[in-house]
Amino acid sequence: MSAPIPLEMCRRGKTATNLHSGQLEPAAGSSVLPEVAGVWADWGHVLIAAAVALPLAAVAVFALVRWRTANGVACPVRRSLAEVGAVVATSPWLWMVLTPRPGERGVALVPLRDLVDLLDGRTATLIVQLVGNLLVLAAFGAFLPMRFAALARMRRVAVVAVGMSVTIEVLQYALDLGRVSSVDDVLVNTIGALAGAALSRRWWAVPQGRGSE
Repeated sequence: MSAPIPLEMCRRGKTATNLHSGQLEPAAGSSVLPEVAGVWADWGHVLIAAAVALPLAAVAVFALVRWRTANGVACPVRRSLAEVGAVVATSPWLWMVLTPRPGERGVALVPLRDLVDLLDGRTATLIVQLVGNLLVLAAFGAFLPMRFAALARMRRVAVVAVGMSVTIEVLQYALDLGRVSSVDDVLVNTIGALAGAALSRRWWAVPQGRGSE
């Protein structure tokens, strides 16, 4: 679910189609720089907004920590960081994948087909698009088990990530955003969420009366 950053591409003959944007891209070439330049041209304003939001996020974390500390709430730093981090780090990606793009909406329900087509396309496109799609829910997956002990299990993170990714795909189609809703997006987004969860595992909330998984 990434446009230049949102993923999915489907090869059509000797061209590749970005499934989120619906735009055709040449299948040859391997330089990453043009892809990165395209990402900046399309989404630079989102990245700038995300950077501007970082100081505000830090202030929000500080305020929440002080409030929780004053009210005797357990683990004030971890909870506050997880809440603000999940919102601030996930919102830019949602902004990108839910932005209308030129093209026709569609549905791709054949598992792994889009990923195989990506492998047959440009290496640079593969890198930019695949990494972009992995990052869509990575922060969400990392912070979710830090905040909610009940979700501090990899399988539960996976279930929530699948639900969120499916919701995004349904919205893309229902709102006619000019993107292709793909089962491979759900797969890659979920893998990204699980990778984020794995990286944050040492800071997961621990269910009362139970040890870590």
